[in-house]
Amino acid sequence: MLSYSNIEIYLETGRLRLREFIIRDTAFIIELLNSPAWLQFIGDRNVKTEEQAKRYLEDGPLKSYIENGYGIWLVELKNDNKAIGMCGIINRDFLDNPDIGFAFLPGYHGNGYATEIAGATMDYAKQQLHISTIEAITATDNAKSIRLLEKTGLKFTRKICYPGTNKELLLYSN
Repeated sequence: MLSYSNIEIYLETGRLRLREFIIRDTAFIIELLNSPAWLQFIGDRNVKTEEQAKRYLEDGPLKSYIENGYGIWLVELKNDNKAIGMCGIINRDFLDNPDIGFAFLPGYHGNGYATEIAGATMDYAKQQLHISTIEAITATDNAKSIRLLEKTGLKFTRKICYPGTNKELLLYSN
């Protein structure tokens, strides 16, 4: 069980808590980044070891918290503090505005968790972070993400290519 005395909790919903990542979350990062849906729709980030997971956290979420005051956060169940996914606001060099990102472990798909936390994250970004325009990107064949983005009020804008690749993505915006 984690002690929350030094961990920033960003928001809570009926069933979930959104908190900052900490270095002790490396085992979860390895599990999530190597899950089938992550590999299929996001891609292999080559995070297989504790050291690689630590570097991923330091260079990604932890760096973003310092530089931007927000980033991708860990999603956990309130009843037992079990880490089940990630959701948050990300600054990407190739997008004009911050975007919402999310991913969940396979055992937690289809329970409404993503809808619950993504909606709350959108509200947080608008009301607390004062981000008026939020974008999102998703793979063209990721029907679940497309439905979730539309449920959160985002609308398809156009197709884009991920920089340095020919991978086509769908861009959504509010």
